[in-house]
Amino acid sequence: MSVVQTLNDIYFRAIKEFPRSDAYKYKEGGAYRDLSREAFAEAGAEVAMGLVALGMERGDRVAILSPNRVEWPICDFGMLSAALVTVPVYVTLTANTIDYIMDNSGARAIFVSSPSELTAVLPYKAKNPDFRLILFEGADQVEGAMSLDDLRSRGRDLMSAEPDLYKNRWMGVSKESLATIIYTSGTTGTPKGVMLTHDNIVSNVLMGVKALSISEKDTSLSFLPLCHILERMAGLYVMTYAGSCIAYAESIDTVRDNLLEVRPTVMVSVPRLYEKMYARVLDAALSGGGIKKKLFLWAKDVGGKRAELLIAKKPVPKALEMKYRVAKQLVFSKLKARTGGRLRFMISGGAPLAKEIADFFFSAGLNIFEGYGLTESSPLIAVNTFEDFRPGTVGKPVPGVQVRIADDGEILAKGPSIMKGYFNMPEATAETLRDGWLYTGDIGRIDEDGFLVITDRKKDLIITAGGKNVAPQPIENKMKTDKYLQEVVVLGDRRPYLVALVVPDFENLAIFAEQKGLGSLSVDQLTQNPKVNEFLMGRVERFQRDIASFESIKRIHVLNRELSIEDGELTPTLKVKRREIQARFESEIEALYADA
Repeated sequence: MSVVQTLNDIYFRAIKEFPRSDAYKYKEGGAYRDLSREAFAEAGAEVAMGLVALGMERGDRVAILSPNRVEWPICDFGMLSAALVTVPVYVTLTANTIDYIMDNSGARAIFVSSPSELTAVLPYKAKNPDFRLILFEGADQVEGAMSLDDLRSRGRDLMSAEPDLYKNRWMGVSKESLATIIYTSGTTGTPKGVMLTHDNIVSNVLMGVKALSISEKDTSLSFLPLCHILERMAGLYVMTYAGSCIAYAESIDTVRDNLLEVRPTVMVSVPRLYEKMYARVLDAALSGGGIKKKLFLWAKDVGGKRAELLIAKKPVPKALEMKYRVAKQLVFSKLKARTGGRLRFMISGGAPLAKEIADFFFSAGLNIFEGYGLTESSPLIAVNTFEDFRPGTVGKPVPGVQVRIADDGEILAKGPSIMKGYFNMPEATAETLRDGWLYTGDIGRIDEDGFLVITDRKKDLIITAGGKNVAPQPIENKMKTDKYLQEVVVLGDRRPYLVALVVPDFENLAIFAEQKGLGSLSVDQLTQNPKVNEFLMGRVERFQRDIASFESIKRIHVLNRELSIEDGELTPTLKVKRREIQARFESEIEALYADA
């Protein structure tokens, strides 16, 4: 297959050129098991023809509601090869939102992981009796549901009766065919269905493979939701194109253990995982005291100096290189061992990554390549690479994608990966796509060497009562590197000064309280204790020594719980929904301005 134009071309190319026995790994019975490319392809074909046997026509929409598991990509490739359109649905969405997505997309069926995820779908099913429910497991517990095994059985029967139907179906898909409708989780407003064609995603896959040098020698650990275009494009389609092995984590909570079991060479994540890794490393090193602490700080300094030269593409003096070898042996090798020992690089996207974190991991020999993009751009617009790497930026625009900065600072992008539009939303499409340019809604700049720097979301910029513009995300990202500050939400639009809602790291905060003789306090007691509040304000002020007064947080309110996806306060990629948070904590915020 010389020319790759569709996701089906990628899929069948992998089947033909990379017939490996461990193409996929999944956890079952406490151990990882291998699934061969041949067995995966067989299952995908049966799913495709099973859906055709149910009456699915070309272009029909079928949804998937499931956490990451090997059945997810089987059904995705099954749908694509049946000339259908995949509609991924986050398991954290409410029944009302799922009802809206099913209705707006016109989905005719949905794959569901198990009965536990089915509750939110049942209201829609009750109103639409012809809507098909297909369960990966537990179908016998749900009236009117079909099991995945039953669907595959129907597919086998149809392929036996019409041997050429499957090939005719997938070969009839063109690069302009719609591949997926992805409903943006969004930080504001009603979800919009982003229409991505096969060509949109394939162009991004080819860019990604080339930029990051992925090959059949690589193994990735997949745990970011496959509903998110970053994981689906980079963690599934790129790896499939390259013939790599894909291992599925049991959940995001088991990633630390799964890293040691799978020993991946590549990993895709959002910044929150790297923030936690960094905080744990710092805490372990700095709380050790004595020689351990001094050794870590020395290694960090040596690694930082070496990294600075490498990033600037300057030679490293022999004496510094020798020191680094010692630092690597005594300190950094232990950090790499915790990731399985084989990681070549990690990809970060979905939200901004603090420069301090990227700097540290690079100096330790663990590259985090931060990239930038949107669902609307399939998603890759820019990314750091081995050749062009600069922490604090999202890299250079990938080949084939043009980027320019509008007069008001908004980032605009144009290229083959830009979406077809929003499904059934012509006005929203016209607002976002203008003369072929995607208006991203992000503010940024391109530095003197062509690296793209993101400032913040255009809608998130704060204009104080004094008329000063403040970008909250860079402030928040720096503060989240503190081991006591798990989440910081900066607020202050049209106000005389900035304030923040702070979610502390409750475990570390409890240890602090005991060390200070405050006793064993409950979460409510911790967050309401004046000494604890004073301590946390002090942690915030540590990051405000070298910034302008108007950028300083003057008061904080400490929350007694974490922000969550389930409560609608975070997107599935853990970005803050500011409007929702401002509405939910209105009284707490107003109290911070009581004396203003």
